[in-house]
Amino acid sequence: MRRTTATRTALSALLLLGTWATAGARSASAAGSPAPAAEAPASASLLSAMQHDFGLTKSQAEARLAAEKTATAVERKAKRAAGASYGGSWFDASSGRLTVAVTRGADTSAVRATGATVRLVRHSARQLDAVKARIDALSAPAGVSNWYVDTKANKVVVDVVTAHRDDNDVRAFLTRARKAGPVTVQQTAHTPRTLAAGTVGGDPYYTGNVRCSIGFSVYGGFVSAGHCDQHTGAVYGWDHSYIGNFQGSSFPDNDYSWVNVGSGWWTVPVVLGWGTVSDQLVRGSNEAPVGASICRSGSTSHWHCGTVLAKNETVNYSQGAVHQMTKTNVCAEPGDSGGSFISGDQAQGVTSGGWGDCSSGGETWYQPINEILNRYGLTLHTA
Repeated sequence: MRRTTATRTALSALLLLGTWATAGARSASAAGSPAPAAEAPASASLLSAMQHDFGLTKSQAEARLAAEKTATAVERKAKRAAGASYGGSWFDASSGRLTVAVTRGADTSAVRATGATVRLVRHSARQLDAVKARIDALSAPAGVSNWYVDTKANKVVVDVVTAHRDDNDVRAFLTRARKAGPVTVQQTAHTPRTLAAGTVGGDPYYTGNVRCSIGFSVYGGFVSAGHCDQHTGAVYGWDHSYIGNFQGSSFPDNDYSWVNVGSGWWTVPVVLGWGTVSDQLVRGSNEAPVGASICRSGSTSHWHCGTVLAKNETVNYSQGAVHQMTKTNVCAEPGDSGGSFISGDQAQGVTSGGWGDCSSGGETWYQPINEILNRYGLTLHTA
């Protein structure tokens, strides 16, 4: 929403309120005025943002979006072709192709026939997921930041905060983790945190003493982050008018929630571009591969883009571990929690937490959208 009275009466944090006609460039994560139905996701403003964030020319940005769309379709076919030998996959922006890892015994010809490049690895994705699951069952100390399956390395990576690498409880955790299977340890200077913020005027939605950002419209409400639920029930918009109530939430273990919408608010299939890009229509929730470009919209730092770095990652917040997260190098700041991650016109997930900020950079994790929809039986509102 804009910070004017007229446009604030349009929508609220990312997708809801007001009239589409007045929702053009709001200040919170509200749904802006939708682009014309015929507009392609690669709008001029989106291409401009990609040129700025990735250092691309317009034609290079167009080519990358097209290649990523193809890779998303290839990934599904290649995974089926590889079967139990599937070892993970990732998109290479330099070549514009998807690489699929497979173990010995795979029908590599069938996998290549899907259009993927094939790499032979020792461990299947199922084996690595089992290793990660065994680590998930451990109790992680605060000095352990996160862990995930690195498909390129064909190992499970555990990130340890450098300042705590010699702590006895960290060493004990790593000893147990290494017994779970192929594990490598990396050091990080950063501790992940959730991105909720104290109440400040003029931002997306409020609950208790917390401000967060709306993620995506679903029929009957919207989805957001679970840690935003302060268990006070009621949710209020940027103007403090009543929107609805939390109907379900989970945090830690997961980080998702959904809120019903009423009292004059309604849902629209839009992600706010904050004037950086045109407000983006949401047309589906096909999952982008590792290596694909992705953008985030939030009420504090607005619109930023980056790349998908890893999937199915466990993040060890101070409140407890959250599983099956996706890591990106998109920046975020307090108050962006719950906001939308989108790739092209496909919803990807809701902002959970990270480290850094949008001045110095950082990494941010999101909770994948399809898990939230399946958990609560929700239907994404699409254009």
